[in-house]
Amino acid sequence: MEFGNAKFGAVALALQALFVALFAAFAKYDEQADAGLWGNATGRLRPAEVGTENSLGPNYPMFQDVHVMIFAGFGFLMTFLKWYGFCSVGLNMLISALVIQWGMLVNGFFHLKDAKFSIDIQGLLAADFACAAVLISFGAMLGRLSPLQCLVLSLVEIPIFVANEYVGLYIFKAADMGGSMFVHVFGAYFGIAASKALTAPGDGKNSNDHSGYSSDLFAMIGTIFLWLYWPSFNAGLASGDDKHRAVINTYLSLAACTVVAYAASALFEKGKFEMKRHAGRRVAVGTVADMMIRPYGALIIGCLAGLLSVFGYAVIAKKLRAANILDTCGVNNLHGMPGLLAGLLGIIYSASASLDDYGNGLYQIFPARAPVTANGSAFEYVVKDGTLSVEGGGAGRSAGSQAAFQAAALGLTLLCAVLGGLLTGFILRLPILDPVRMENFFQDDRFWHVPSNYDARPFGGRAACR
Repeated sequence: MEFGNAKFGAVALALQALFVALFAAFAKYDEQADAGLWGNATGRLRPAEVGTENSLGPNYPMFQDVHVMIFAGFGFLMTFLKWYGFCSVGLNMLISALVIQWGMLVNGFFHLKDAKFSIDIQGLLAADFACAAVLISFGAMLGRLSPLQCLVLSLVEIPIFVANEYVGLYIFKAADMGGSMFVHVFGAYFGIAASKALTAPGDGKNSNDHSGYSSDLFAMIGTIFLWLYWPSFNAGLASGDDKHRAVINTYLSLAACTVVAYAASALFEKGKFEMKRHAGRRVAVGTVADMMIRPYGALIIGCLAGLLSVFGYAVIAKKLRAANILDTCGVNNLHGMPGLLAGLLGIIYSASASLDDYGNGLYQIFPARAPVTANGSAFEYVVKDGTLSVEGGGAGRSAGSQAAFQAAALGLTLLCAVLGGLLTGFILRLPILDPVRMENFFQDDRFWHVPSNYDARPFGGRAACR
């Protein structure tokens, strides 16, 4: 057993033991899952619950979809590297399993009530969103991190991610239903900044940084999983008509984006398609997915996203690599630039949102636009589904003021991502974390038992299957 792998095993076991202790001290079931409240164990049922349906509700199917995206979609999307498939899927699974627990704990500490936080289906969905942010960052450094470095990346990134999201959602009260700003922009530029800090001169010259016919096909399978389930990602945390609208807008945007991406790929690649160009571009509609952007607006956003992403691959990615900014998965093109576009669209559509378009549903998407109430009491409003409320009242914001807070949330996200990523990159360089040597980049056999026909070669020569 190599010392580095033994060190990873000890650290991973210690972390899991710590998580068990923290969950025992601070976590509890939501009341919908508590047998003591529902009588499943005692036979006693509180009068308030009599006749009340206890079900997983509409969020569970969408949670399932997002869960598949995290483990299968992201995992297989990263298998395009010819000799790094085990690590791509395996480390994706390791990071996700760790972040599910760590993300719940950190997010729970920001929402403690009575010294404990509750776990429900929405909490599980939020944990998967946190996984997505870290996996995006991991994608920028794919092939260059050890398992121990992956643990540290997750541990450092999640508190910064949760703090930024908390400020954006609960202090700035910005709208970002599909997480384009708080998940995708954050994850992309955190990863790129960390990659820059981690990268030494010459790191981009490893000859195993390439794909093969089969590996690109597996990556396309991951793309299809993500494509199919992306409406659930954007609509999972929405409710009522917002959820319905988010599914429609995302679905239409995906379709238009794909057609334009194929067209742009053919133009940029001299009449032929490039497989890497078709792995993303679902992000641009996320921030405004639940807003009244109209069906034609969703199509236009998809068209813009397709053009932007392919342009990023064909032009900007080469400039980044020339500046020794390594981005293995192209997260700038898949998540970063489309996420920035989504943030800008959020500013524009927030500035134009009115009661004429939304009715009282305006307060469901932009709760800070609800009127200020006396003594901080709840502001109640009526929609088709019944009476809803903004707890503590609104902030009485105008459309322009809401747009300004959207811009502030986008700016803060970029700042936190870049500074946090640079800090993390320097931490990942510490010798105690067993950094991967450049000659071992993009190879599974450093960390996995591999079959006899595995033939990745150290830096210097192209590998070929025997």
